[in-house]
Amino acid sequence: MTLERPLPRFVEVRRLARGAAAFYFRIPTHHRKLGCEMANEPLGTSYETACGGDGKGGRAATLNALFDEWNNHRRGQPGDQGKIARYGTIDWLFRQYKTEKAYTEKVSPRSRPDYERIMQMICDTVDKNGRRIGERQIMEVTPRAADKIYDKIINGPNGIRLRQGEKVVGLCRKVWRIMRRLHPELFDKKHPNPWDDFTLKSRTKTKKHAVTREEVYKFAWGCIKEGRPEPAAVAVICFEWLQRPENVVAGFLTWPDYRSKNWPHAVRIEHHKNKALVWHPLEETLDGETVKFYAEAEDILSHLPKLGVPMIMRRIQKGERKGDAKVWSYPGMEKVVQQMRKKIDGVSKLFTLDACRHGGMTELEEAELTDGQGRALSGHKTAQAYRGYAKETMMRALAATRKRHAHLLAQKELDQHNADGAASPRDETQTSPISEDQRPISRIDLKDRSQG
Repeated sequence: MTLERPLPRFVEVRRLARGAAAFYFRIPTHHRKLGCEMANEPLGTSYETACGGDGKGGRAATLNALFDEWNNHRRGQPGDQGKIARYGTIDWLFRQYKTEKAYTEKVSPRSRPDYERIMQMICDTVDKNGRRIGERQIMEVTPRAADKIYDKIINGPNGIRLRQGEKVVGLCRKVWRIMRRLHPELFDKKHPNPWDDFTLKSRTKTKKHAVTREEVYKFAWGCIKEGRPEPAAVAVICFEWLQRPENVVAGFLTWPDYRSKNWPHAVRIEHHKNKALVWHPLEETLDGETVKFYAEAEDILSHLPKLGVPMIMRRIQKGERKGDAKVWSYPGMEKVVQQMRKKIDGVSKLFTLDACRHGGMTELEEAELTDGQGRALSGHKTAQAYRGYAKETMMRALAATRKRHAHLLAQKELDQHNADGAASPRDETQTSPISEDQRPISRIDLKDRSQG
């Protein structure tokens, strides 16, 4: 049975390789020639998210409203204020921000849903007069008003949500800073950014879980046994070579990156977030003997089928392209990881691909590498970003305690040596029995003897 649903204007449906329907917003060429510079945009695979429940909402409604505003302005007509955000309001501010390069090029697709959710949360917050924050003019948000918005956000319907408040303040500070440069006339000159120097309520921050090497390989070999080499390989790559899991799943690690013709003894890891490129040596030959640094990891990779250029791929099981290969989606890989960790004994319910990378970063610290050495492997540009991943484990505490204890013993030995060295000459002159004949002869004694 086929269920037909209405499509909003400028929305197209395309069939993906895995058989699912995906929605895209595309401006026709006719309007491009008239000067429309709106960007085409993928709307995802969810009909409700893309088009709303009845084809009149979702992301498509926002984009169509933006198009209508442009088109009315082109034709010299006033905009319909009932459908679109008024110029200079908070609704308009966030909508305009999402069309700028600061959002389209700097915010990753993985983070955009969270950005959208936070912006919607801010705009839909209602003040004491029953007015939406999104309907307010930008100039109305003074430092005092920002404090009140923050208080409204953190006092959620289900209790205190301090983390959401932190996200709101961070995002607003960023959006105000970016958009003030582009539209300075809309901002208060006295308080151009009311979110600067903001005082947040303190909270105990929880750190992400980090798994151990033993648990990573227990999971990996368990996946191999279950006929699932892909999640096994992703977990090992994240742990050993510290590549972000979304990059591994998206196909950034390819077969030519692994023991290539030019680099037969290394693996090339690209970090898409900061554009860092790291070569990890796989082996070293000294005095005719070869030492493999990642022997077990390479053993796991040997079980991967080569389905294409990306290392992590899967075969399509249904549809017209059945039998073809494609890269995984990140939610799809996460789902498989969740299924596998339930089947494998000794793998905790906190095991995730992120936890694998965090575990690898923590192992760098347990190995007592310097910041420079650790960053040479992780690809972090700053020491602050690198240190944020290492967890305070007992191994790190034990290594620090050993060094501290060794320092204490060395200091005691030095103090004892100095004490013994200072006391020995004095003791010899005061306590040694010296006979009259052995007593040193002074100049006065020599003079007396010569006169005698």
